Amino acid sequence: MNTTSVSVEELKAMAAAAAVALVQPGMVVGLGFGSTAAYATRLIGERLRQGELYDIVGVPCAEGTALLARDVGIPLTTLDEVNTVDLTIDGADEVDPHLALIKGGGGALLREKMVAQASSRVAIIVDESKLSPALGSRFALPVEIVDFGQRATARWLEAQGGTVRLRLRADGQPFRTDQGHLILDWACGPIADPAALAERLAARAGIVEHGLFIGLATDLFVAGATGVRHVAASDCGTMTR
Repeated sequence: MNTTSVSVEELKAMAAAAAVALVQPGMVVGLGFGSTAAYATRLIGERLRQGELYDIVGVPCAEGTALLARDVGIPLTTLDEVNTVDLTIDGADEVDPHLALIKGGGGALLREKMVAQASSRVAIIVDESKLSPALGSRFALPVEIVDFGQRATARWLEAQGGTVRLRLRADGQPFRTDQGHLILDWACGPIADPAALAERLAARAGIVEHGLFIGLATDLFVAGATGVRHVAASDCGTMTR
């Protein structure tokens, strides 16, 4: 495969197809949010229409995902209605060598993490540009916060190092998550200890959720010019559950 002949969109579709091959009839499937995850949702819908899959129900990680899933014919359920999610397929903004992730570029980090934590298996699909030697090297860390004391929260984050920007919509108004929260994008630089930082952020009042996903990914599908590489977290010694 020639590197110059493969677009980023083709790479996303390749990674999605590899992960969707894990979906079996009767599964409860977590449906991620974002441009790469959307390829997986469409492929699942296609397999349902073709009769390759049946008795599938999806748990969407965002309102936008729910709209797409309904459009392609995937029956939906919620976390409240199932005991466990068999498999979640989602993208990531940055992946380190231990399969720790930064997610939340689309603003769905809270629901994405809740669905991932409820899942027996979490397959992350990316193109090779998302691989990083250390989280925070290439992507700001999304931090979902409440309105009250938002500037105080931003100052606290900046006191830890780096710069903080309130996420805005195209019209200049503050971006709102599906839960109505704000997002601060924290350019904190390379994160030496993601697990320790995750604990610090989780302990801070005013922070609803953060985009560090530690010990959740069980499988990584990386699409590159030579094809799709599958990495199991168990081979990296990263699993915490």
